[in-house]
Amino acid sequence: MSVSSAQPEMTQSETSQSEITQAEIAAEQARVSTLYDRLDHLRRQAEEQLASTIRAATSDTDQGVRERQHFAERLAQRAAALTAAERGLVIGRLDTDTGDRLYLGRIGMADDDAEPMLIDWRAPVAAAFYRATPAERLGIRRRRHLHLRQREVIGIDDDVLDFTAVDGDGQLAGEAALLNALRQARTGRMADIVATIQAEQDKIIRSGLSGILVVEGGPGTGKTVVALHRAAYLLYTHRDRLADKGILVIGPNRTFLRYVEQVLPGLGETDVVLGSIGDLYPPLRTAAVDPPATAMIKGDPRMVDLVAAAIVDHQRYPEDGLTVRVGDEEHSLDADFCRTLRDRARERAAQLQLPHNRVRPFVVERLLDELVGRELDRLEKMIDEVDVPELIEGEEDLDLRGFLDPKGMRANLAQSEAFSRAADLIWPELTPEGLLTELYTDADFRNRVATGLTPAERDSLTRPEPVEEPWTISDVPLLDELAELLGPAQELLDREAAEQRRAQAQRDSESLELDLAAAEAAELALEYADEDHGEILIEGSEVLSRYYDEGIIEPLADRARRDREWAYGHVIVDEAQELSPMAWRMLARRCPTGSMTAVGDLAQAAAPDSPQSWAAALDPVAAGRWRREALTVSYRSTGPILEYANGILAAAGSDATAPRAARPDGDEPWTSTATDLVRELPERLAGERDLIGEGNVAVITTPDRVDDCLALARSAFPEAASFADEDFLEAPVAVLTPEQSKGLEFDSVIIVAPDEIRAAGPRGHADLYVAATRPTRRLGLLQLP
Repeated sequence: MSVSSAQPEMTQSETSQSEITQAEIAAEQARVSTLYDRLDHLRRQAEEQLASTIRAATSDTDQGVRERQHFAERLAQRAAALTAAERGLVIGRLDTDTGDRLYLGRIGMADDDAEPMLIDWRAPVAAAFYRATPAERLGIRRRRHLHLRQREVIGIDDDVLDFTAVDGDGQLAGEAALLNALRQARTGRMADIVATIQAEQDKIIRSGLSGILVVEGGPGTGKTVVALHRAAYLLYTHRDRLADKGILVIGPNRTFLRYVEQVLPGLGETDVVLGSIGDLYPPLRTAAVDPPATAMIKGDPRMVDLVAAAIVDHQRYPEDGLTVRVGDEEHSLDADFCRTLRDRARERAAQLQLPHNRVRPFVVERLLDELVGRELDRLEKMIDEVDVPELIEGEEDLDLRGFLDPKGMRANLAQSEAFSRAADLIWPELTPEGLLTELYTDADFRNRVATGLTPAERDSLTRPEPVEEPWTISDVPLLDELAELLGPAQELLDREAAEQRRAQAQRDSESLELDLAAAEAAELALEYADEDHGEILIEGSEVLSRYYDEGIIEPLADRARRDREWAYGHVIVDEAQELSPMAWRMLARRCPTGSMTAVGDLAQAAAPDSPQSWAAALDPVAAGRWRREALTVSYRSTGPILEYANGILAAAGSDATAPRAARPDGDEPWTSTATDLVRELPERLAGERDLIGEGNVAVITTPDRVDDCLALARSAFPEAASFADEDFLEAPVAVLTPEQSKGLEFDSVIIVAPDEIRAAGPRGHADLYVAATRPTRRLGLLQLP
């Protein structure tokens, strides 16, 4: 039974109940105030420890410096987590059968005697808050949700679990709290759901770390936010395994990542890298897309053999042999020598599992051995033919071979352009960018290596040169595949070695830099004192942030983001149904342990080659190592909206399981034919804005109509924004395509030209389904004649 503190009209008995409720709220306020006082104390303590660590006497050893850096970084993260917990610190209370009262919150806190004051929502004991039902109480008599505005308790919702008078299937925990949250206007940023997690969501959040967990669910079932809460839970529960590796969260685009980026810090976790597929080949970051047919070929698993063949094609030898000048003499190497050297290099690569560029030093050394040996033989023969002049008294036995310098000769030859060209003819140094550019621009090369593609498929890879933005999202997995097969080029290795030398020099000077922080903090304190601010605490995080900026102490997320070979402890993939086979291969390399969470909905897949099943997507990279869980309740859209959307799938012959609505009632979707779109769209937008009050409205239409619809929207609402605008998420009116709307939600949605969306391609019904499931309250369809 759910009992809410909000009651609009009260009888005399209800007035008495209200007085009891207000007394309960007052009692909870006292407890919440105590917990916030403790939060303030712990935050000050962490900042003081951080400042003290920075001021501490330095160690003469690198190990000491690194240990202090690590400790300072953890203190900074602790201070950040305490700060992030400020909003909605306390979630609720559990009353147990044994008479205990357990308060749950965003973080765990204990008093000075280590007695628990607030239990972290991720702790095992907290699971009952989300899973207990009247049928299975888990030792809980009552579950209380606390509603906070800043630090004030403004309401409570009680679920009395030992009563039998519970609605129907009794699956929704804290229904009053949940429905209240669902009715809130959208802000343009995803909110966490830690206070209203439901039983089926909690089961997924707390699922084990190993293997790939597929979380499938229809629109609005909370797939994304559950995945983010799972990231926070895993970092909390498996910190010993994940703290030094971090978690990678992959989203469909950067706007979506901006939409969700506040959830994890709000849950107290910062060791997370958010990115899209286009961000996984640093320093490249791209959001450019290929035409669908081209993207389909680039993501095809046949590209694995194609890029491997492209490398092998460059492991040639000159059929006429080659000639290299050494000093003043030219030496010829016949085709048999060149072929033998090439074959030995291939054998070495296969035996030692070396990437292409790692074998080039072997080829270079064998070439140097041969050429320097030949030149020394030539010079020694010349020396043998020279008599030492008899006029040099006492030097009759002088051996001119002593004047030869094999090491110098070898070094000079290795640095000559002629020698580099000769080595390139047998085993060239290759880069992913250079090889992929050649594949796209050289038709003869493409035809030689792309034998597994049809002529039309090969032609789809053609790219003219030059282009403004050479790389697309679909190129990134190919570049990454090539980087694995090629290994780093010598130029990159030289840069990395230089960077290591700079890093060592930086470590050598860190002690002095960190000591200066204390003086800086003191100066800052004096400045405030001079301005009559009174006694203040200089936050250690403020000082430390300057050293983050200077690269002295670098956060894990920043280190991981710029390292292509970083091995993450866990990977979370949103809109997983959209990933190509090549993208899945790349992600598997990012997480050698194979620990992932993939969330998606096959019914929303837009690409023509989208997988028909999760087995088709995952078996190539994780056969036998993935499992599936389903979310069945939609918390976004109302019953009437879901009924319309599910009809789209049924009409397309889809057998996807439709989610049930947490809110079965709501406004019916409206449909209108716009004979004058210039007049009607602004009027409809104004009407929707009036009906929803606070919140946002989206216009979703085909790509070729976005610009016109945006202009019409701005005629009524100048602040209307398109997907490309920086303030898109904050705009009261947004105009976008179905593809761009994935993962987002709006209070009201107007779909312009729905029939055109449906007819746009073989998966047009999926695009229309996505568009129709974005609203939380109202849906309208403007047909065009």
